[in-house]
Amino acid sequence: MTDFYLFLGGMVAVAVGLWAWRRWHPDSFWYGVAFPTRMVLVYLTWSHVASGCGLTRTRQRWRYTLDALPVVGPAARNAATVVQYKRQLRRVGVEKAPRLGLPRPTRLGWRVRLRLSDGQAPADYEKAAERIAHAWRVHSVRVVDVTPGHVTLWATMRDPLTVVEVAPETGELLKVRPGKLENGQDWVIDFRVVPHWLNAGATQSGKSNLANAIIKALAPQPVALVGFDLKGGVEFTPYAPRLSALATTRTQCRALLDDLVAELEDRMEQCRSHGARNVWRLPEELRPVPIVVLIDEVAELFLMADKSEKDEVARTGTALLRVAQLGRAFAVHLVVCGQRIGSDLGPGVTALRAQLSGRVCHRVNDPETANMTLGDMDPAALDAARAIPAETPGVCIVAGQDGAWYRARSVYVSEKAAETATRDHAHLTPDWNDLIGSSLTTGPGCSAAAA
Repeated sequence: MTDFYLFLGGMVAVAVGLWAWRRWHPDSFWYGVAFPTRMVLVYLTWSHVASGCGLTRTRQRWRYTLDALPVVGPAARNAATVVQYKRQLRRVGVEKAPRLGLPRPTRLGWRVRLRLSDGQAPADYEKAAERIAHAWRVHSVRVVDVTPGHVTLWATMRDPLTVVEVAPETGELLKVRPGKLENGQDWVIDFRVVPHWLNAGATQSGKSNLANAIIKALAPQPVALVGFDLKGGVEFTPYAPRLSALATTRTQCRALLDDLVAELEDRMEQCRSHGARNVWRLPEELRPVPIVVLIDEVAELFLMADKSEKDEVARTGTALLRVAQLGRAFAVHLVVCGQRIGSDLGPGVTALRAQLSGRVCHRVNDPETANMTLGDMDPAALDAARAIPAETPGVCIVAGQDGAWYRARSVYVSEKAAETATRDHAHLTPDWNDLIGSSLTTGPGCSAAAA
């Protein structure tokens, strides 16, 4: 009995120690105990999981088999001879699961590389990802890397987007950190790598919050911010102290776009005269100030009440398209936001979308907007965007810098926090007239910093 109590006490001590380890040092517990245990179970059950998910292939293998012999019944009772067992070598069909590679742990799960069986494609694993996730008892499984003959599965134990706490400011020029990706890494937008972004989302989906995070992160940087607010100025007027220019009507937007096109032509001439391919190759003392243009409700730029507005819409769309086409080389960047983005707005919207390589799709009210945002990329990203629930504001699908798509969530930035940042850094706002070297016509709702 003494030995039994000692054994029982030892087991209790081990259980309490493991609980405390997991409670106070979850990262080391995952790498030291939980991950190795998970991998043993994954390897032991992989053949059954692959068979249940339809990922196995039948292979012909040589096997030794025994002939079936009668052991009961009249024939066996009347047999007077000695039964001889004969062993035969035969080819039989056996199920072969894809070969698992060496798993690599991550903070939220693991990544494992698989070798495709003959006749398989990565789409087979994308279709089976949800079933594999249930079999492995994890939050999600995704195909994240494809090479000829191989795929990489990424398993996530829990959803890292439940709570997002990061600082949008990065301290680097034209680089912001609006939130987190589903792999636990920071979601970083680098305008020098991906110069233009499309931000689509319905009301209360987190679209405006993402704009707040971008403004808050760019406010302390030596850049010029320009606002196009087709809601009458209610979205961007609170941030006016940090905006070099703000337009609130289509006429003012067209005038502001004309100024931007003229500025692009001046920068183009400056680069040509110095033999530089872009402004980043100019000497630092000659390098112009980067400009980030934020457009809210882009659909208002392309809507027409009657045919009399057709020429104005065409001019506005052409100017915006020129800014998108030429902006990357000359440090003029676009962040285009909208609730409704569809091909029915005209060919100008489709042409503009082709220039916006960065895509962010929040929850949307119609499939056409999701199609316009993500439809020319991975179909799986489109399905994931349509599955975003209404009770998770800020969750979105991001397709950008590395060519892959991710679920992400922007950190909550209140309007008050963004307003405070713009007021605190109002002294960094470049004067628009000095910036472009021309006089901007101002009027009700359209203002420059000098006005």
